Amino acid sequence: MVCHSGFYLRPEHDHWICAIVPIDDHKAEKDDFEPDLHLFEDSLWPKLYERAPGFDAVKVLSAWAGHYAYNTLDQNAIIGRHPNWRNLFLMNGFSGHGLQQAPAVGRGIAELVLHGTYQTIDLSDLDVDRILNGKPFSEKAIV
Repeated sequence: MVCHSGFYLRPEHDHWICAIVPIDDHKAEKDDFEPDLHLFEDSLWPKLYERAPGFDAVKVLSAWAGHYAYNTLDQNAIIGRHPNWRNLFLMNGFSGHGLQQAPAVGRGIAELVLHGTYQTIDLSDLDVDRILNGKPFSEKAIV
């Protein structure tokens, strides 16, 4: 489940996996893989409890930190032909959604390469021009 208030939650066997992205995440060091343990107590636990009061007795069993590849403008993929290099096609920045979105992106890019335009799947909202022009394509449920 992705909650609009900014966290991710899913059951796994006899426990829950939950995650939150720190507000200042873009400032993280490249090799900083130490979890900010205070984030659970300060940010995540209150959101969990607000969503379901049964989470009042949860405890952290383990913690993990990692880096997520996404563009900082809108956290969506960048897909399509680069405006300056017409033979360069971009398909990157999926923020963990690559496997999920790969079939549609593959088809869209194949159409773009073969026909010069999208035929069945219009991916133009994710074009690199939005990045270059600073115009985000907002998606609120990115984890």
